[in-house]
Formats: sequence, C-alpha cells, structure tokens
Amino acid sequence: EVQLVESGGDLVQAGGSLRLSCAVSGLSFDGAAIGWVRQAPGKEREAVSCINTNDHYTNYRDSVKARFTISSDNAKNTVYLQMNSLKPEDTAVYYCAAYSWDGPLCPMIPLAYNYWGQGTQVTVSS
Repeated sequence: EVQLVESGGDLVQAGGSLRLSCAVSGLSFDGAAIGWVRQAPGKEREAVSCINTNDHYTNYRDSVKARFTISSDNAKNTVYLQMNSLKPEDTAVYYCAAYSWDGPLCPMIPLAYNYWGQGTQVTVSS
C-alpha cells in the first residue's frame, strides 16, 4: 500500500518560512515523480512544485520560483518543500502527490498523480 504522509504545516506571519515534509512508503522511491499541490478555499488544486526522484529534475509554478525549493532525500524516502518569504496568498492545504515514473521530468498537472497524502494546512497571516 502506497502511503504519503505530510507534515510541517503551520500558522506563520508573512515573510516567514516553513519546511514541509512528505514521507513516502510502498513506492519505489528512486523511480517516482512527486509533487506538491495546494488548494485554497474556493479554488482549484494547483501544482506548486515537482521533483523526479531519479534524475532530480525539478519544476515550480511561476508564483513560487525563487521562494520555494523542493528536494528529496532518497535514503529517507522523503521529499521536502522549503518555503521562504511566505505570502498570504500561499495560504492553502498542501498535498504531497506521487506516481511511479522511470522517465524524465515531472508533471505540473495535479491529475497526473495517482497517490495522495492527507494534506497539511499552511496559513500565512498578513
């Protein structure tokens, strides 16, 4: 059974930082595409960032480039999202999502992922 467990969400002031973690089990971690997807109230899910755990290719949505960094620790089967200079518009539930993938790149399309975590709340106050 594939399990994705997120942690690290919290309430933080604008300009602050958080690091989200996603512990992955039941999936070949060295051959996967793993993404962070967020959903704000009343809005659709949007991909924030993704990483290919094989070639470590990464991608980001424009609004978080230079502020967020995705990384993976293949020894710990864990993906991280370091979020700096947080803004109120970053407020959302952040989900970790994954699928088995031996190819290059990683998708910035939520529908591409077939395994999902339960989500962790990030709230940024102004």
